Amino acid sequence: MKKLQKAFAGYDLPQQTMRAGIYPYFRAIESDQDTVVTINSRRVLMFGSNSYLGLTNHPRIKEAAKRAIDKYGTGCAGSRFLNGTLDIHVQLEERIAEMTGKDQALCYSTGFQVNLGVVSTLTGRHDYILLDELDHASIIEGSRLSFSRVLKYAHNDMQSLENRLRQCEPGSLKLIVTDGIFSMEGDIVRLPEMVELAEKYDASIMVDDAHSTGVLGRQGRGTASHFGLTDSVDLIMGTFSKSLASLGGYIASDKETINYLKHNSRSLIFSASMTPASVASVLEAIDIMMSEPERMVHLWEITNYALKGFRQMGFDTGKSETPIIPLFIRDNIKTLTLTQQLLADGIFVNPVVSPAVPKNDSLIRYSLMATHTREQVDISIEKITKTARMLGITNTMSDEIVCDENQ
Repeated sequence: MKKLQKAFAGYDLPQQTMRAGIYPYFRAIESDQDTVVTINSRRVLMFGSNSYLGLTNHPRIKEAAKRAIDKYGTGCAGSRFLNGTLDIHVQLEERIAEMTGKDQALCYSTGFQVNLGVVSTLTGRHDYILLDELDHASIIEGSRLSFSRVLKYAHNDMQSLENRLRQCEPGSLKLIVTDGIFSMEGDIVRLPEMVELAEKYDASIMVDDAHSTGVLGRQGRGTASHFGLTDSVDLIMGTFSKSLASLGGYIASDKETINYLKHNSRSLIFSASMTPASVASVLEAIDIMMSEPERMVHLWEITNYALKGFRQMGFDTGKSETPIIPLFIRDNIKTLTLTQQLLADGIFVNPVVSPAVPKNDSLIRYSLMATHTREQVDISIEKITKTARMLGITNTMSDEIVCDENQ
């Protein structure tokens, strides 16, 4: 055995959980992504998807993808920088710029690549990147590739951020990078206070709207729109793999910044471009999002209904105020066990355990789509409550689920 293989031969944590019957990853879905999916030939209620608007199975989007394949083929066989730019890439970037209220936009092949390529490119050796301690992993990886000094501040704590800003050299470039909606906790960045600090300390702000597009703002335009602060946010990032039912990502900003990224961002220049079907799917999804506001309305109605239901049952949902609802279990084994037992009982949720979060912050990530019904939410809360009680996860639950149709 070579040294490389020897280095990993002792890594058997996944195998330990498999032997215990609580391994929760790479669960194969045999159907389309909807509120009900098929796993092992069984129908399961899906509460682990990021398809917040419920568009992944929309017939208009599927037809748009098919038309794009018929016209352009299945791939572009090159990067945007060279031979991989289609006219529909340009159309999509113009649409994103209009949607976000920025001069220009630039599309990447994945959302991860956006953060990797943007955060690593914009600042230099004598500059600073300031990160929320709970920012997405792609932001963290992008900061590691930069030559800048990286300063983390306490989660959504503006006093902590100000303390970090005070540590920066006055003449340096300072880039604050934050999630709009935090992907595990479900809370929203305190953007108005952040903008005040950025103005006070001459810093720039980049907001990751991966989980905010389609959820926050006018017609789903995102966090800056939600707060009426579009002009105060320098860069807006988003993905196409969640509310917009496809694959890829974007960065939107002023024309000078986009021009620089187009010619210096390595994850753009050295990656194949978005496929024609992916691009066409996003264009159609944006049209649906803009023309069907009732989807967002229902998403928020079902979100508030579920949040109230879980809290009435005694669950700790942290500071969540969005369709991402964390159910804090605070024990790795119990979190994995609950996840597996729920799947056996027809409920799909996602476990989040250490080292992704501190051990005492392990949780079930329960997420909602605009296509979920109250009946489906009621079923899930009842089953999660029953299974959690059996595992001794909480002793503050009510004896029966509360369902008020007037809420």
